[in-house]
Amino acid sequence: MAVRAVRGAVQLDEDEAGHMGERVGALLTAVLERNALTAEDLISIWFTATPDLHSDFPAAAARAIGLVDVPLICARELEVDGAMPRVVRLLAHIETDRPRSEIAHVYLGAAAALRKDIAQ
Repeated sequence: MAVRAVRGAVQLDEDEAGHMGERVGALLTAVLERNALTAEDLISIWFTATPDLHSDFPAAAARAIGLVDVPLICARELEVDGAMPRVVRLLAHIETDRPRSEIAHVYLGAAAALRKDIAQ
């Protein structure tokens, strides 16, 4: 069993807690499904949010979908001129037998433009 990292991101339409929960929950669900993972496969998840998001913690969405014993942390994304607004990114550390080349990184909606090289 190897330790791997999965990247992902989603852009929100608005800074509203319920909307953040829906979008981040959808991102987490897609990461789990596309990589055939369960909560037991997760080691930890780092979330970042752009400076224009402050209605809730992205980690709250993980707790809401049942990831209650996975270590989570939230941080502020760098404020870079011209960067895409209202984006939550994640970096999940996982245990898996999949080779690195088979890890599915998930960039939903407009966030797919952030990493056209790896978005699936």
